[in-house]
Amino acid sequence: MAATAFFELPGGVRLAVDETGDVRGTPVFFFHGWPASRLQGSAFSGEAREFGARILSPDRPGIGLSSHQPGRALLDWPPLIRETALQLGIERFRILAISGGGPYALATAHALPDMIDSVAIVSGAPPLHPDVDGRALLPVYRWLLSAYRKRPEFVRQLFGIVRPVATIQPPAWSWPLLLRFVPPADRVALRDPRVFEGCFAVYREAWRGSAHGVISDAEVYAHDWGFRPEDIQVPVRLWHGRNDRSFSWRLAEQLAQRIPRCEARFIENEGHYSLPIRHRRAILKDLLEE
Repeated sequence: MAATAFFELPGGVRLAVDETGDVRGTPVFFFHGWPASRLQGSAFSGEAREFGARILSPDRPGIGLSSHQPGRALLDWPPLIRETALQLGIERFRILAISGGGPYALATAHALPDMIDSVAIVSGAPPLHPDVDGRALLPVYRWLLSAYRKRPEFVRQLFGIVRPVATIQPPAWSWPLLLRFVPPADRVALRDPRVFEGCFAVYREAWRGSAHGVISDAEVYAHDWGFRPEDIQVPVRLWHGRNDRSFSWRLAEQLAQRIPRCEARFIENEGHYSLPIRHRRAILKDLLEE
C-alpha cells in the first residue's frame, strides 16, 4: 500500500505525494491523468518493486489532498516538482505520465533538464490549440473544450453540479452497463472487477478537495503550454494506442515530430485505457533502461 507524505512548498502550496515500489530504487515521478489523482501511481507498484523503481505520485494542486493554487499555469508545475525532489534529497529522476499528465511531464522536462534522465508518456494529451482537429478528440472532450472557450463560467458551474455524483461509488452490478459506453479497444482490459474499483477510487479521490480544483486542472489544457516542444532536450518516449479514442494517435505523432529526442511507439489494437493496463511492465522497464 502506498504511503502519503505532505510537502510544504513556496507560494503556500501543500503537495500530497504517494510513494510506492522500491524505497531504495530509481526515483520516478508519476504524473496522473485527468480527472485522476495520486492514487493512479499505485497501479505500477508491482512492476516498480520488480525493476527497482521508487514511484513518487503527487496530487496536482487542487486535486485530492493537495492544496489549491489559484490561477496556475502549466509552467507553475515544474518548480513544485523541483522543490519536492530537493526536500526528498533527490538530485535526478525520471518521469512517467498518463493521459492528462503528459503536458505536465513535458513542461517539467523543458524546465528541469539537468534533473531529468528520461520521460515516458502513455496515452498523452496533445496541445489543444484552438485549431486542433475536433474529430481527433473524444466527443465529450471536444464539447467541453468548445463550451469552455465560449462560456467558461458555465463549465465551472457544471463541474460543481457534477461533483456530488462523481464522488459516489458505483455498485458492482453497474459496471457491465457502464462498459457499454467504453470504446471497444478498452472494454476487455476494464472488465476485471479489481480494475473497475481501482479506476473509480482514483477518480473519486480527484474530487475530494472541490470541483474547483478539478476544473482548474482542466483549464490548463485549454491554454497555450508556454513553451515550445522543440526546445525539450530530455529523451522522451511517447506510447500511444492506435485505437485511442480520447486523443487520436495522429495527434501524438504530430507532437512526437516536434520533440528532438523523442521516440514514438504506436501500439496496434490498444486504446486509451488498455495501453497502460496491458503494457505497464514494458513501459516502466523501458523508462528505467533509457
